[in-house]
Amino acid sequence: MFNFVQTFEMKKLLILQIFIALSLTTFSQEQMGSCSSRKSSKQWQIKSASLSIAEIAETEKYDVHFYNLDLNMNNISTYLSGSVEIHAKAKESLDSALIELFETLIISEVQVNGTNVNYHRVSNKVTVPVNASPNQNFIIKVTYSGNPPTAQTNPLGGSGLTAGSSPSWGNKVVWSLSEPFSAYEWFAVKQSLTDKADSCAVAITVPDTCKAGSNGILENVVPLGNGFTRYEWKHRHPIAYYLISVAVAKYVDYSIYANPVGSAASVLIQNYIYNNPQTLPNFIDEINETVDFMELFANQFGPYPFADEKYGHCMAPLGGGMEHQTMTTQGFFEKTLTAHELAHQWWGNNVTCASWCDIWINEGFASYSEYLMLAALYPGQQVNHMTQVHQNVMSQAGGSVWVLDSLNEARIFNGRLSYDKGAGIIHSLRYLIQNDGLFFGALQDFQNTFADSTATGLDFKNHVANYCNIDLDSYFEQWYFGEGFPTYQVKYNQVGTDLLLEISHTASMPNVTPTFTNPITLKLSRQGQSDTLVRFAITSNSEFFTISNYGTLVGTIGIDPSNWLINGNAGVSFDPTLSVKEEGIDQKVALLPYPNPSSDFIQILQQQEQLSYELYAANGKLLQAGSLAPGQKIDVRTLKKGSYILLLMNANQMKTTKLVTIN
Repeated sequence: MFNFVQTFEMKKLLILQIFIALSLTTFSQEQMGSCSSRKSSKQWQIKSASLSIAEIAETEKYDVHFYNLDLNMNNISTYLSGSVEIHAKAKESLDSALIELFETLIISEVQVNGTNVNYHRVSNKVTVPVNASPNQNFIIKVTYSGNPPTAQTNPLGGSGLTAGSSPSWGNKVVWSLSEPFSAYEWFAVKQSLTDKADSCAVAITVPDTCKAGSNGILENVVPLGNGFTRYEWKHRHPIAYYLISVAVAKYVDYSIYANPVGSAASVLIQNYIYNNPQTLPNFIDEINETVDFMELFANQFGPYPFADEKYGHCMAPLGGGMEHQTMTTQGFFEKTLTAHELAHQWWGNNVTCASWCDIWINEGFASYSEYLMLAALYPGQQVNHMTQVHQNVMSQAGGSVWVLDSLNEARIFNGRLSYDKGAGIIHSLRYLIQNDGLFFGALQDFQNTFADSTATGLDFKNHVANYCNIDLDSYFEQWYFGEGFPTYQVKYNQVGTDLLLEISHTASMPNVTPTFTNPITLKLSRQGQSDTLVRFAITSNSEFFTISNYGTLVGTIGIDPSNWLINGNAGVSFDPTLSVKEEGIDQKVALLPYPNPSSDFIQILQQQEQLSYELYAANGKLLQAGSLAPGQKIDVRTLKKGSYILLLMNANQMKTTKLVTIN
């Protein structure tokens, strides 16, 4: 449906821009009864970042500490006026600071440290003279007004501020949705994932008939006596630019409290619900469940990160929800949707993906939280839920959880890959660890270690591997960076009381990920005995096992009976030709760096042709590039200990190989 930049040459030209832009930073209608909170439910435009590579580098010369938004809004039109202060610190000598603001918004004044300055503006880019020394603080204040782009003027969607009317309830709402690149469409901002502001303040002046919701604590509601009221919100935690939010409508405030583990006091759950008299009664039971969800996730992930402030919801006519920090914008209330958005407060807000390539940190874990909620509070329903997740992943052969084209919104928020496959591989990781105490302990430790900051998929892999003392290199190579899924087939024979098994699998994308080396569990039955679950180690596409003195096999062998793995089932069959000497089927070997880890040189196993290669640091910086003949080695002696990404390319394709850890 969209132009996904399909050719190799176009991908090759984009790869450097994509990596350097890693830290860059409408749904149509409510779908009552839909459990999807996926941002992919809107029509994403394929949209490049607003800034060039050089301009992105300019924005990294300063750190943002505080955003102060003071806006005039209503619930009918996206027209707004007011000011934004950006409090920042220079990281080096800085003549000017580059910020972004959408070109249709009219700037009436720019000040630096309280003094008017002349600024330079080209399209969405505003260059402001700050003349700051290294480590010097400065404040940029932009006073502006105008109409942000809307779904009406931009039929592909993606606007940061939208005016709409609820088709179910009739309420008119204006709300923000800035993820991933749209914050600059309604306020002056630096769109960098890795530069979280330490805090933010959002003041919204609205007609007396409306309420305005935002992040943090509502510190003041100030009637101005002229038909308008000012809502003053303050959030005192680090926050990514795209999680700052506003929502304006005729709301009623329905507040409840939770008592999650690890919180010093009860946590406010403040809900701004349409003032239609039927809306709150319709959703009150589902809203009240937020208490149970918060208390569950605090047990599983660690203390609610913003317990000293609140959690809550602002209703808006979305087809799902958006996890604005401490106050989700949500179209309706349904248990998996509400659980998903609440889980984002840990996965996406407390710990934010460090690049859009690693959106799995946000969406994979929030999606898996739906399963965890069902398993704990609606036991039995999680079984069909995970089956549907797996079926959706396997509806197509390929696709990686890791996002190569991180400027393509449709790919970032792909429901099959970022959400469902993302959730599925966390479920499989839990199976791999085979110890729920360790699994949830690792999640909690990760949340604690990376609190108020950002993380990549590699950060998570390394953290869990260390915490659980497990090697996850192959797992992440195959399931996170790789593509596809295995389809298992089992053949068996009985020789006396010995059970002979051949477990083989084919891969849906054999040219990318030919072999999946995760273990697999079979359900076996013996005559006169209860069913037995046996876990088999897999190292190749065909494995032969002998279970001596097994007894007599009865019934049907079950493949992955508990549905831990995304996998197809090619069936189970009796094969009288199997014998103890059986060696199985020749396996296909992937192109893999060897040795891994290495302290000096690596080469590529099974390389048959000339390749080009590019070696990147985990933050996207290109370190080496060149051509590689079969048997030729790559010198890594000058690299520091760490994890790296290796791209291998020939004339027809490009492959991201496993992360190379250099010792």
